[in-house]
Amino acid sequence: MNYRLALAIVFGLLRFGPLAAQSRPADSLRALLAQSKQPDTTRVRRLQALSDQLLARDHAQANTLAKQALALSRRLRYPAGEGNALIGLATIARLEDNYSLARRYTQQALALYTQHRKAGGLAKAYLQLSLIDEVPGANLVTALREALQGLKYAEQAHRPTTKLYLQYTLGDIYVQLGDYTTALETLQVTLRNARQQGNEPVVAATFNLLGNIHKTLRHWPEALACFRRSTRLYRKLGDLQSATTDEINLAELYALQGANELALRYSRAARREALAHADTHNLPGAELALARAQLNLGRLDSALVLAQHGFALSQQARDNMGLANASDILARTYARRGDFAPAYHYQSLWVSYQDSLAGVETQRKTSALRYGYELNKKQDQIALLTQARQLQRQQLWGLLAGLLGTVLIMGLLGRNIYLKQRANRALGEKNAYIAQQRDDLDRTLVELQATQSQLVQSEKMVALAALTAGVAHEIQNPLNFVNNFSEMGLELAIELEAETQKPTRDRALENGLLDDIKQNLLIINQHGTRAGDIVRGMLEHARTDRGQRQPLDLNKAAEEYLRLAYHNQQSKNQDFTLVRTLHLDPQLGLLQLVPQEIGRVLLNLFANAVYAVRQKAVRLGPAYVPEVRVSTARQGERVVLRVHDNGTGIPASIVKKIFDPFFTTKPPGEGTGLGLWFSYDIITKSYGGTMTVATQEGEYTEFTLTLPAAPTPPQNVEASAAADGRLAGVS
Repeated sequence: MNYRLALAIVFGLLRFGPLAAQSRPADSLRALLAQSKQPDTTRVRRLQALSDQLLARDHAQANTLAKQALALSRRLRYPAGEGNALIGLATIARLEDNYSLARRYTQQALALYTQHRKAGGLAKAYLQLSLIDEVPGANLVTALREALQGLKYAEQAHRPTTKLYLQYTLGDIYVQLGDYTTALETLQVTLRNARQQGNEPVVAATFNLLGNIHKTLRHWPEALACFRRSTRLYRKLGDLQSATTDEINLAELYALQGANELALRYSRAARREALAHADTHNLPGAELALARAQLNLGRLDSALVLAQHGFALSQQARDNMGLANASDILARTYARRGDFAPAYHYQSLWVSYQDSLAGVETQRKTSALRYGYELNKKQDQIALLTQARQLQRQQLWGLLAGLLGTVLIMGLLGRNIYLKQRANRALGEKNAYIAQQRDDLDRTLVELQATQSQLVQSEKMVALAALTAGVAHEIQNPLNFVNNFSEMGLELAIELEAETQKPTRDRALENGLLDDIKQNLLIINQHGTRAGDIVRGMLEHARTDRGQRQPLDLNKAAEEYLRLAYHNQQSKNQDFTLVRTLHLDPQLGLLQLVPQEIGRVLLNLFANAVYAVRQKAVRLGPAYVPEVRVSTARQGERVVLRVHDNGTGIPASIVKKIFDPFFTTKPPGEGTGLGLWFSYDIITKSYGGTMTVATQEGEYTEFTLTLPAAPTPPQNVEASAAADGRLAGVS
């Protein structure tokens, strides 16, 4: 969900919040304030209620009233009123895009509620902080942490309305992070709670956000149904700005389905409404939706003007999602016009904005925070149960000790006397034998240590020599290409220079020479990249710091990395679809693994599987259904993971080579041949597991991994690799 839509939703939440819904009409409150000017807590509450009433239409007056409430609360030493006034002032500042002032007011409220231990107030303060961090700077990790903290305090204080807004905010953040599975789960809970509370603004906002998720996932019927429901509710509530947002969503939805005339109609209507109401938050989105519709219809000049204007508006609003959308439209428009330099510029901007919105580090921190929140709740429950059981156990042991203490002491004393007498008799006989055995063991140990040192050093040198030869061979090939084609390029450049000195120049020959030089440079770049990939892969594998083992849910990791491999392939081939079948054992439990290592293994396996089915899909066409199946199971003291694809399979003649370093069946530039070698090394050497493959050419490939269910100390990777020759690629 983009910044434009998030801001519109936040406006709706604040306009129809509990204070505004429960307070008296503005005229009545003015009359009450005029009749009684007694400086007491009642006047504080009336000032704040009137400020909340005026929040949607008169920020200046609402700000003045909130400051009066704050001053009076501090004079009366009324913490509840002071906290509400600070939150109100923070809300006004945030709506006016003054985020630094909004944060200052909210932090004051947070300190106040912390001092007085008010869980309900802390929940509201963390909600405000999450909204501040979510919108202007896209600081999603901080916003998520604050929303989770606020949700904990809302549950402690039994504040259902604040909890509802926090649940919605969490759903919004998960959407922006691209975690659609968690977002759908969170928003379904939000929708159910909003309906139970009769909170129609949150119901409408939730339907709107669900529609955006289904649109992103290309679930067209579900997206259309959600947008229609939210549109009806927004018009019922008189929220024209959010209704305009839905018209933009419908235009984008129809454009994605190829219904360009409908997309054109809805985007034009949204643009007219945004201009008529001076709606600066929706205007960039309307401009970009109309630009994409014009682009799809081949009206490149109109698309270019609208997209440039939308890009400028998105820059003013600091809307990264809008900037990414505008960059994509501009790149496509310039490319279709044949202007490839600006097309490349905007394509690079699109990649940059996409990376800033959904980076790998952000996803990792998000998963860690969510896991920590759930883990803390479970640990609190476990602590209470453990205390109760410990008390019962202490009482039981006390009773048993009282009954059996005397008997045990007498038995132990008698047994100790007997054992000491027998030990004294045997001690003299054993001393001489032990001394002889000790001398023999000392001599044997010295001999074994010397032999072992020689063997290990010998194996290390053999492995190092083989590895050096393998790396030199793999790097020499691209270097040969670089040298040969650079020499050819030099000759062509000399020929071109000679041609330009002639009185009568042959333009066709010059253009041909330039094309040849470009082709040579492209080949040099490809093979240079190949050599760079090999070196980077070897350096990555040579890292001494492999991370710390920690409890990891293998099921969740498999599901996440399969989704990542699929989306990576789909980003290169947008028409590509894949059936993902998961059979994950819910009783698998947590394994002690290094997340970076096991993630690398899973991503290598899934990427290879998706690549295989993609190649087969290109060859067979629509009649073929690509499928990747992943299953996990616990078998005794080991865990088994299988990855099955119905792709191209592996020829029997090369199956034995797939775990060798630098061996790959992919075309040049698409693989280094190190992925399966690294994966095999990690599974077998770091975890003491196994990794096997079963395949039939043209039909399927299935990799099977086994890992110990209990922690296993890592082996000496260097020595063991040298022993079986795997490190050198000679197996």
